[in-house]
Amino acid sequence: MKLLRSLASICLLAAAALSVPTQEKRVHHQADLSDRAHDDSHGFKYDHEAFLGKEEAKTFGQLTPEESKDKLAMIVVRIDTDKDGYISHAELHHWIKHRQRRYIEENVNKHWKDYDKNQDGKIAWEEYKNTTFGFYLGEEFDDVEDKATYRSMLKRDERRFKTADRDGDGMATREEFTAFLHPEEFDYMKDLVVQETVDDIDKNGDGKIDINEYIGDMFSPENGESEPDWVQTEKENFHEFRDTNKDGYLHNDEVAHWVLPGDVDHADNEAKHLIQETDTDKDQKITKKEILANWNMFVGSQVTNYGEDLTKRHDEL
Repeated sequence: MKLLRSLASICLLAAAALSVPTQEKRVHHQADLSDRAHDDSHGFKYDHEAFLGKEEAKTFGQLTPEESKDKLAMIVVRIDTDKDGYISHAELHHWIKHRQRRYIEENVNKHWKDYDKNQDGKIAWEEYKNTTFGFYLGEEFDDVEDKATYRSMLKRDERRFKTADRDGDGMATREEFTAFLHPEEFDYMKDLVVQETVDDIDKNGDGKIDINEYIGDMFSPENGESEPDWVQTEKENFHEFRDTNKDGYLHNDEVAHWVLPGDVDHADNEAKHLIQETDTDKDQKITKKEILANWNMFVGSQVTNYGEDLTKRHDEL
């Protein structure tokens, strides 16, 4: 019996790993579009990765200029969603955001088949719950030492699932399941991101975060360990910047300013940049002709990569 209980505990730990984890990093910054410097005088690789995504940009680097231009022409048709023959700022912005979310889509695709058991194109809460926790639900986690933790995980996941489920039908579409796995990417999930942060840090359950809870989330001394200098800096940050109403606590609105700082929209800036550089008639939108006339700003090829490599070697000399 003890062996069975041990095996059950191991299985639940493996299942729980699929559950939505607590946030490892509290502040959700918008990632830049590329790790490369954005300096057009030294090449357009930043623009290529912003416009195509990092992996797709690599594939264009293996094409001839003619092949790259042909593929770019097909992409332009896809970006022009209203089919008016022009690429507006909104359309280009949406495209760049979509390309940058591909890593999220790949993560969702990886998990989708694990949960959509009946393959109906949706994931019901029951499907998710039974896949992640199902073996133990009838036993109320009796085979697990830390029952409270697993019950809390189940409750947390259910709240997040119901929040992501915008139409409340108990079924997650692919978009809703994406919001469930990556809530920080969706405006309508941001209140939940804040509440989960408060729940994680608020140890006494009073619905707000005091200075000890704030610091305790980052640093917990062990065996007489001395307090590092950065802890004092964080205490000052709490009082001077985080606690805006100076009542000694962080409430949800203050936590929101901390963990969801509203960074620069890199996709918006890149869309403006590409239009500004290629909009020859200055009508604030670009045509396929204008894009193809500046094709090497949008996509690479064997030739552009070779040229940029030569420039890089020259600068290094």
